[in-house]
Formats: sequence, C-alpha cells, structure tokens
Amino acid sequence: MKILSTTIIAVRKDGQVVLAGDGQVTLGERTVLKHGTTKVRTLCGGEILAGFAGSTADALTLYEKLEQKLKDHSNQLVRAAVEMGKEWRSDRYLRRLEALLLVADRKTTLLISGTGDIIEPDDGVIAIGSGGPYAMAAGLALLRNTDLSAREIAEEALRITAGICVFTNSNISVVEL
Repeated sequence: MKILSTTIIAVRKDGQVVLAGDGQVTLGERTVLKHGTTKVRTLCGGEILAGFAGSTADALTLYEKLEQKLKDHSNQLVRAAVEMGKEWRSDRYLRRLEALLLVADRKTTLLISGTGDIIEPDDGVIAIGSGGPYAMAAGLALLRNTDLSAREIAEEALRITAGICVFTNSNISVVEL
C-alpha cells in the first residue's frame, strides 16, 4: 500500500525511543490544506507511542482499535499488534482502512499494516509515508555516523526529508519514551 501525504519516523537509540512526524495535510497530489497538524501521539497513559500515515479518519479508528487490543492484552504491544493485524486483515470494514501505523513501547518498535504485516526494524529506525524512504535513509545514516540523540536524529531526518519530499514539511511533532 502506497501512502502519500506525510512522513513518520521512529528512532531507537541508547534506551530512548522517539516518534516524530511532519505537520502537512495534503489533499490529493497538489493541495496543502494544513501545515501544523499532529500525527504522533501517546497511548495507554504515555506508555505507547503511535504515529500514522494515510487517512486521518482511518488512523483514528485504528488508534481506537489498538488501544482496545492493548487493554485486552495488558498493554503487551506485540501481542496487541498481532491481534489487531489479524483483525485488520480479516474484518470487512477494517480492511478498507487506508493507513499505516508505527507504534513503540520501551522495548519494541513495530509497523502495522492492513495487509497483516507486523514488522520490527533491524536497525532501530523505521519510517512510513510518502517521505518514509528518505527519512529512513537519513535516520540510518545519522544513527550510524553521529553521536546525536534519538530525538535529534528523528528531527534532523525529517528536516532532510522536508527538503526532498513535497508531501513532507518541517513542522515537526515529537513524542518520546
């Protein structure tokens, strides 16, 4: 699934985990509607970080579904994500939702998709959205070649992406554990 209109990056380094996202809301391929929205948030009283790329209404539905799965499984992120992924893929209504989620707790970072994918990155960096490949490349380069913190890496990767991707801006929101 190719999702346009945003960039969300997760960076894990030295016991820190950060999710950061740009603030641009794009209608179609040509119109920027808003410059300063927030696409990252905390769930479960600040214990889980979550960010989305894709349809806002669909992502909000998925946030609610994930929070319910987290409650059902004692805030165990991997178990909740697997259960949500199964339901997302098999449920007739949920299957139509067009969004990707990045979620993280103190131990694990995951990408959750409607095709049933639950992916944990190898290198501590993962990104989604139209600028995802740019942000991931920048984030990995910064992680491997600088002493920047997880937050600094996420912010700089998004600034680099904003200079390349027309669907990403430099109004950055950050949540961290």
